[in-house]
Amino acid sequence: MGVFTGFGSWINQNSQEPLKAESTRSENGESKSASEKDTNNAPAKKKKKVVIYYDEKEDMRQERLWHKAEKKHPWRNPPPKIKVTNKKGLYHMNIELTVGTTPNVVYYVLTDPKGGPFFDYKKWRDIMKNTSRKVLKENGPKRVIMVEKALAYNILSLTTISIPIHLTMEENRKDLTTNYKKGKVILMKEFHGNYKVEPIYVDQERLCKKRLPKSPEEYKKCSGGQGRIGSKLTINHYFQPYPPFNIPPLSWFIRGNTIKTSKKLLNGIQELTSSFRRAGPPSEEDMEASEIETVEVHNFLKI
Repeated sequence: MGVFTGFGSWINQNSQEPLKAESTRSENGESKSASEKDTNNAPAKKKKKVVIYYDEKEDMRQERLWHKAEKKHPWRNPPPKIKVTNKKGLYHMNIELTVGTTPNVVYYVLTDPKGGPFFDYKKWRDIMKNTSRKVLKENGPKRVIMVEKALAYNILSLTTISIPIHLTMEENRKDLTTNYKKGKVILMKEFHGNYKVEPIYVDQERLCKKRLPKSPEEYKKCSGGQGRIGSKLTINHYFQPYPPFNIPPLSWFIRGNTIKTSKKLLNGIQELTSSFRRAGPPSEEDMEASEIETVEVHNFLKI
């Protein structure tokens, strides 16, 4: 998996890409400190600056709360709620998923440049991955991206083929929303949608009593800083196959397979965030050793 802004070292570590060692071994097996390497005139590696649009320290504090709670009472991932309707041949799939981690983590999992944590370990293959990605326009937290994905599509449980999906995606990293539409998707006349990630105040009934918080700031105050913030992921996906795939029984097959594949992708998100809760956030030493330097922007000018 790739590096997510603000959580580079942590997510790499928990996505089976270990961090690079802080020190290198000399020929006699002894480690050298950073100061020793400097005296040898070794050039210092320049950190990559990444702009983020949230309070990184607050998110890290939240992840520590999740990690502490996971040791005593492990979070149980609720199944996704999926509802599919059809109006004049256009399918609308509405998905709601509750995730046990902060909204910023969920959003950056979804917008991972390498395509996200969508790997089937039983069959040892990618369910979905990015094969190409290009940023077309960027303005503050908003950016337009052209991406090509490869989706594993199961045909009647007999074989699996890789289907290319070309999408244009409009991301807003501050509001945690994305709109997408097809450039080219095989078999599909219509293929577009949107998703958003919103906070869930997991411990509000227990810690805030009758007072229902309306913002993370209110929640932090009424919970004494001990309330965990989870995430609600809402996806609205629209698709319509070309003829004759829009006619039963072919349309039934496409509908059923779309739901099945969506469940696998959602399960991938929940499994990855479960590993985050178990591992906990990175230490200050890990953050210092990270190749990423984050720059927080909370106010920006619209052009």
